[in-house]
Amino acid sequence: MITNVFSGIGLHAIGGLAAAACYVPFIGTRRWSYQTTWLLFCTAGWFVIPVLVAWLTIPNLAGVLSDTPADVIVKTTVLGAIYGFGGMAFALSIRHIGFSLTYAIAIGISAVLGTVIPAMLAGTLIESFQKPGGLVVLAGFAVSIVGVAMCGWAGVHKEAELNAKSATGATDFNIRKGLVLVVLAGVLSAIFGLSLAAGAPMDEIASRHGATNFQAHAKYIFAMGGAFLTNLAWWSVVHARKRTFGEYAALKPSEDDGGTLPMHYALGILSGVLWYGQFFFYGLGHLRMGNFAFMSWGIHMTMLVFFSFGIGYALREWRGLSGRTTGMLYAGLATLLASFAVITWGSWVGNPA
Repeated sequence: MITNVFSGIGLHAIGGLAAAACYVPFIGTRRWSYQTTWLLFCTAGWFVIPVLVAWLTIPNLAGVLSDTPADVIVKTTVLGAIYGFGGMAFALSIRHIGFSLTYAIAIGISAVLGTVIPAMLAGTLIESFQKPGGLVVLAGFAVSIVGVAMCGWAGVHKEAELNAKSATGATDFNIRKGLVLVVLAGVLSAIFGLSLAAGAPMDEIASRHGATNFQAHAKYIFAMGGAFLTNLAWWSVVHARKRTFGEYAALKPSEDDGGTLPMHYALGILSGVLWYGQFFFYGLGHLRMGNFAFMSWGIHMTMLVFFSFGIGYALREWRGLSGRTTGMLYAGLATLLASFAVITWGSWVGNPA
């Protein structure tokens, strides 16, 4: 296994950026119903791409799958299927509270649960933090939680300011509906971390068959495939009830240009590519984290929060707000940056060159 903490965290950053941007293409598919774009996204990101990438990067993929115990496959798939509901809630919460807050709150919850629970179940949590640099990494992780909380505080004040500026007191921003969805998304996103942990034995099997940097791609077929099955069933019913299957062949009428059918397909597939891309780089970064590989999920989630706020800022989600609210946002982002530095330093101390 290659240990290089700096490149590991850099790869996690690339994965975090891909994940933060994966829902942005949805903005350009307004002539499709939501379920049309979402199901194409799921098909590309959670089914086609995982299978294709695993086939291209893992020698003797069929042998890897046949050597994997059935209980590993079942557990990984079932946990992935549970996460599938979290993926739905995550995307819907963006409608109510925007990119910035959805990522901050959901990912903050996921970072804590997805990092701590697998280590607790394995009985290695305390042991991991007792290693050289372990307390420094723990401190950095705690700082990242503070940064996420500060971003959430900024969001609460954002809603108050938007409602105060609206003549009716009603805006598209709805912190109550958004919070219900985003907490559900955060808890179930952590389940995806458990799905990846359940599929870990497949990594070793893939490695024995000759996979090196890409050994994690085999378990992605089942973790993401489970999420795909959940969403395929759910959104197929929605399509049938609303009679929108025909949108895959013809766009809804629009007063403006609204893009072409090929463009809608391209944007939906791009969303799936970006979503899968986060785990392509996550796997590469995880392999390089050495003694603190168990922190990969938390680091990846924190990177997500940071880049999502950048995207939210670029989309002007925070335009026209008071200096107090935006100041807390900037302070939260600065705190997250500081947590990256502390975690990197602690990981380096625990994995000296």
